[in-house]
Amino acid sequence: MPTTPKVWFLTGTSKGFGRIWAEAALKRGDKVVATARNPSSLDELVARYGSSVLPLGLDVTDQAAVEAAVKRAQAHFGRLDVVVNNAGFGLFGTVEEVTAMQARTQMETNFFGALWVTKAALPYLREQRSGHIIQVSSIGGVQAFPTLGLYHASKWALEGFSQSLAAEVQDFGIKVTLVEPTGYETDWGGASSVQATKLPFYDGVRAKLAEIFGAVRRTRGNPQATGPAILKVVDADRPPLRIFFGAGPLEMIKDEYEKRIANWEKWNDVSVAAHGKPEKT
Repeated sequence: MPTTPKVWFLTGTSKGFGRIWAEAALKRGDKVVATARNPSSLDELVARYGSSVLPLGLDVTDQAAVEAAVKRAQAHFGRLDVVVNNAGFGLFGTVEEVTAMQARTQMETNFFGALWVTKAALPYLREQRSGHIIQVSSIGGVQAFPTLGLYHASKWALEGFSQSLAAEVQDFGIKVTLVEPTGYETDWGGASSVQATKLPFYDGVRAKLAEIFGAVRRTRGNPQATGPAILKVVDADRPPLRIFFGAGPLEMIKDEYEKRIANWEKWNDVSVAAHGKPEKT
């Protein structure tokens, strides 16, 4: 345990990883600003941990509300040490099936929500010259599967801006980590998900995917195990920019990147030819 209690700002704290990580922090004596769309879902946390919890209702897609919540959090506890962008959901549907509204809502929550929280917190972290931003990405932030195109788009966007962010803020003592979980026993694909209206043309794709995901579901991780893991990440002197949570992603991504490199090498002659000759000046 760190000698000085940390102050956490957590989005999506009503259940899942957000609730587990909040409890892990509170159990060891840290302070937590717990946010959720429905603040009544945080009553149990307040009952158990009292003044160590500041519960706030928050819709992360509302930039003004995000800025107000972060300002209130910093004023209440006097500092921010760990900012966790956990709020998000899964959108299931092929690219052709998802509606414009579903696509926009996916990006507004998973990507822009994290962006607004990050931007709101940065002035405080920069002024205190310390802090750790945790972006909850996914194995879906580095790999893509059919019927999850817009979900992947939101997480790949999160990965891109966070890698740039890490390089921008390191001189201010601010750390950035992308947590990339694999399949867990949460309701990400259940009650928390959105399902696009299915078109019969893609039933074959869904059937093949069901076979792949069937094996994953049989080996899903225990979400409670991520509590101690996230504490190790935030307590590290040199935390990773990226870390998988769960067994299996490393092997999957090694295979994926080997295929990418082989493909780039196969087409490298065309790539080089596309460079052309320098124009005379």
